[in-house]
Amino acid sequence: MGETELPAPSYDVPPGPPPAGPPTTFLLSSEPTPPRPSRAPVIALAVIGVAIIACLAVAVPMFLVEDPVPADLKAVRSYDDLAVDHTAKDVDYPQSPAVGGPHAPVWLDCGVYDEPVREENAVHDLEHGTVWIAYDPDLDGDDVDELADALPQNGILAPYPGLTAPVVVTVWGRQLELVGADDPRLSLFLRRYGGGETAPEPFASCAGGVRDPGQAPGTSI
Repeated sequence: MGETELPAPSYDVPPGPPPAGPPTTFLLSSEPTPPRPSRAPVIALAVIGVAIIACLAVAVPMFLVEDPVPADLKAVRSYDDLAVDHTAKDVDYPQSPAVGGPHAPVWLDCGVYDEPVREENAVHDLEHGTVWIAYDPDLDGDDVDELADALPQNGILAPYPGLTAPVVVTVWGRQLELVGADDPRLSLFLRRYGGGETAPEPFASCAGGVRDPGQAPGTSI
């Protein structure tokens, strides 16, 4: 009897990854890699900017502040041909404080006063070559002390209501308005005029005059 041909057995093949393809190819350029940009210019600009801001911080306030006081005597006002006669009457002086003119027969004693002095007596002091420093009554106490320290021996310091400046220094025929006790022109004025150069009696003194500012005019001590 003949042999029967049997069919070939079949096997289930489990699923798996797809067959690997050809390897991935990366293309590399043969040209050199361009250099990274430098940060030096940016840093330099930042430094320059900071420097400019610093300069402006210093310069701008200089333009905003008031002009400095000139250290000279160009602002001194001069008055010539002033009368030297004595009078027991009150005098209406054209300047304030007065710089000279008719005045009381007696003068004020030298020194520092804490209340206004009689002008007619103070003008007699000017005739003797005295320096009269008048200040605004509202001036700070420390500034008044500074003026007292600067006052020459032949000088008078007293408050003066209605001044157009914080401090006014006067000798016979010469006067200068000051911005304060620390005005550098005060020392210049004293060196130039403090010796009585402009006074009719430059070698006289204010010593021995009346001390009470309210004393009646024409009376003596």
